[in-house]
Amino acid sequence: MQDFKSYTLERKPARGLLGRGLLFAAVILLLLAAGTLYFSPSSHQTPVDDNPPSSEQIENTDQKRILPLQLPGQSSRKSFTPDSPDQSISFIRQAVAVEAEPVIETDIPTVAVEQETAPESHTLTYEIQNGDSLASIFKKHDLSANLLHRIVHSSDTAKKLTDIRPGEILHVELDGEQNFLGLRLEQSKIDSLQITAIEDGFKAAELSREVEVRTNHISGTIENSFYVAAKEAGLSEKLIMQMAGIFGWDIDFALEIRSGDRFTVIFEEDYLDGEKLRDGPILAAEFVNRGRSYQALLYTDDTGRSDYYSPDGRSMRKAFLRAPVDFRRISSRFTRERYHPVLGKKRPHRGVDYAAKTGTPVKAAGDGKIIHRGKKGGYGKTVIIKHGQTYTTLYAHLSRYNKKARKGSKVKQGQTIGYVGSTGLATGPHLHYEFRLNGVHRNPLTVKLPAAKPIAKKYREDFQLKIQPLLSQLELINRTLVANAQ
Repeated sequence: MQDFKSYTLERKPARGLLGRGLLFAAVILLLLAAGTLYFSPSSHQTPVDDNPPSSEQIENTDQKRILPLQLPGQSSRKSFTPDSPDQSISFIRQAVAVEAEPVIETDIPTVAVEQETAPESHTLTYEIQNGDSLASIFKKHDLSANLLHRIVHSSDTAKKLTDIRPGEILHVELDGEQNFLGLRLEQSKIDSLQITAIEDGFKAAELSREVEVRTNHISGTIENSFYVAAKEAGLSEKLIMQMAGIFGWDIDFALEIRSGDRFTVIFEEDYLDGEKLRDGPILAAEFVNRGRSYQALLYTDDTGRSDYYSPDGRSMRKAFLRAPVDFRRISSRFTRERYHPVLGKKRPHRGVDYAAKTGTPVKAAGDGKIIHRGKKGGYGKTVIIKHGQTYTTLYAHLSRYNKKARKGSKVKQGQTIGYVGSTGLATGPHLHYEFRLNGVHRNPLTVKLPAAKPIAKKYREDFQLKIQPLLSQLELINRTLVANAQ
């Protein structure tokens, strides 16, 4: 019994080791079988990249291994515990498939969002016609009267908009909602008035384009009349009237012109974009009448005052204009007895009738004060000016008055007081002009007129310095004319 017991005790350890070895071998075989199944050709194979992974790829891979922390209340997938090796292998295959599943990029259509663009601005353009006013123009284009009122009263410059004239061009700029942006009044090809809308009102500016100034000269010889000879020589009507105004104090162009009289004019011309725009002022002129030479030179002092003087500094201007209108002809002269075409009987004609187109400006013959403006019997619309205590001038048959020429207002020589017409007892458009000395009618064409003041002493030296080039040019032109005539 003892031997059997000892034998039994000695064999137990050996039997336990054998059982453990068999169990371990079985586990090894199971793992080998699982590995064989997983890595078999029929199973999912992950492609192997021959290129070693970059550091960025490794970093991204490490980041994939970091799982988000599940917070309380958050839903999560149920954890998986395999019940068998087959389930473990299936779970591994699913995980590999998900990991290897390529990302499918879906093209999501882009919806273009259209931005609302502000309506474009536009410009209204209108040519001023007779009888037009800014108020009527604004109303015609559905612009408010209040807007016009605010514009015109925004500054003294803007107030000039009220003096619009036929032929001028008005441009009004509006935005897409008809809000006022600005306007520009083209007064000429050079000058314009511009109004711009700003945050707190309006800004007004007078604009002028720069012109090129050239000097030209024209000479001519009279056969019948100065007007015809001047036109044939190439003088414009504007320059012809300037010549008559300069020398009209000393020469009666209606009565004293003779065949053989000659003239020379040096004047400026304004050019814009290479084309002649207009004639400028006469710089110097000479008129030889019945063998006597009269020379006139333009001089402007440091105050901006310009006038024409003889070479010795005497003013070419007299205290009164010989003719207060640019006329075509004298239709009736001063006479003690004349047959009146309307009344059909003889009566004195105590003035001079200057035939001119309706609307031709009528100028004040001299400085003075308007003592009458209104209708006066057969004179029709009339203006009477008093010059000091001695002289009075009358202007009759006007079509209308200048707005600024009112009774009691002071006027300067050459200032427009009205416009030629045929009101009253008149058969056609003309100006009836009377000149009275101490209340007595005198012939405007022959009365001795008082001279204007000569050039001031303080300007005589500067005057002589500036006129010398003009006198030299006149002399050169005359020598050339004489040489060509021989």
